[in-house]
Amino acid sequence: MATQWQATSHYVAPHNPQAYTVVNARTSLSQTSPPSSTSTSTNKITWPPAVREYVSRAFMSQNTIPGISNEEVQSKLKEVITTAAENNVMNTMDWSQQLLPQEIIQTDRARSGSANTAAGALAHDISELPSRKRKSLDPETSSAATPIPPWRQRGLADRMDFVKEGDRKEKKQKKVQEFRSTAGVSKFNDLEKRRHRFESSLAPSPHASNFRDDDAMLSADTGPVIGTNQNLEKQYFRLTAPPKPETVRPLPVLKKTIDLLVKKWKDEHNYTYICDQFKSMRQDLTVQHIKNDFTVRVYEAHARIALEKGDLGEYNQCQSQLRTLYKQKLGGHPGEFTAYRILYMIHTCNRTAVKHALEVRSTLARGQYHKFFKLYDDPPNMGGYLMDMFVDRERLAAMATICRSYKPDVKVSFITSELSFVDDQQCAQFICDYGGEMLLEDREDGPRFLSGKAGVVFETARQKAFAVVDIKGQI
Repeated sequence: MATQWQATSHYVAPHNPQAYTVVNARTSLSQTSPPSSTSTSTNKITWPPAVREYVSRAFMSQNTIPGISNEEVQSKLKEVITTAAENNVMNTMDWSQQLLPQEIIQTDRARSGSANTAAGALAHDISELPSRKRKSLDPETSSAATPIPPWRQRGLADRMDFVKEGDRKEKKQKKVQEFRSTAGVSKFNDLEKRRHRFESSLAPSPHASNFRDDDAMLSADTGPVIGTNQNLEKQYFRLTAPPKPETVRPLPVLKKTIDLLVKKWKDEHNYTYICDQFKSMRQDLTVQHIKNDFTVRVYEAHARIALEKGDLGEYNQCQSQLRTLYKQKLGGHPGEFTAYRILYMIHTCNRTAVKHALEVRSTLARGQYHKFFKLYDDPPNMGGYLMDMFVDRERLAAMATICRSYKPDVKVSFITSELSFVDDQQCAQFICDYGGEMLLEDREDGPRFLSGKAGVVFETARQKAFAVVDIKGQI
């Protein structure tokens, strides 16, 4: 095929005074031989075994990430390898620790669009929900509507009907105009009243911290940098341009660096130096798009040292990144840092919501179901919607206690009051849902529950309810 191409490439077209192609005259009748393959072979790049293995892992089926096409993976793979070749680090960098192309793409997308996408999806979902709530905020609709059994109204999605106040002004004005034209001025006024009720809970708190991790603000569009710097210590400088590979330390060097910094902190306690070095490490991790268990270790170590020295600014930057890393199940100590977040909120301001949440936790730990249901009746903000998700579980625990304490029977109205049911009908339905149909009796003074015979029924139900529940995406 190459011979035919060479032959046709020397074909001389008939003379055309207006358009013609100049070709070199033949000096012999012999056919031109194809170019030697030795010239191309000298420029051929031989990939090290580690690079080949990296490429192979990139296309393994178990490493496929939904939503990322093979074309995108190939393009990013070419970019990574080309960058390594241009910087002469093909043979020196640790390819086993390098993020796969699809992981780099996923990280880039998460940085650039996850917040906007999540906000848009939430606004869309909320706008599509019917107007129904846990506790009626609109007396007009609640009094006119036909009563529905309360146990049929437990769906969380069916009861959220507020719109977040952070939407654009133009969008809000447009919706207000549409509402006025379709529903009339009176209903618009009701909407305004309801909006103001939620204003305090949805508006940002004046005490809320607004810390930003400058490392996380680096552009993800430039792709990962592959560091070649071998220095264990490096001063932190805020980036004003894309970093050069010779100024960035690769992962193996960073692992040696953190051991050195921890030792120096114990020996010298020079916080100014240590903080500068940790910020430099975080920056090197960010520009290389490294997110693994070592990344978690760096941020946790820096956060602990910042807390020890009372530097809440650096602590909050680390805490913000750790929340994102914990969601990716990269290890670390999420329980420890969740506790720090709670204590920090108590420190910054004595918020009613935090106080209520801590009281709920305390009453459950002590088994004080009477106080728990008082707290359930009056939650601040939107806390009641979360409590709805586990209130039945706590009712089962309380029922097991009532069966042990009140014998041979107890009024249904007493259980309704103690366990915060809407009415006796809802209470009776709850008992029937867990196999207690035969334990209800009608008497002259009202319906009664045969608590003396129900111990086994509700103790068994309680044990099942308190089994471990795995929720996707939980912190």
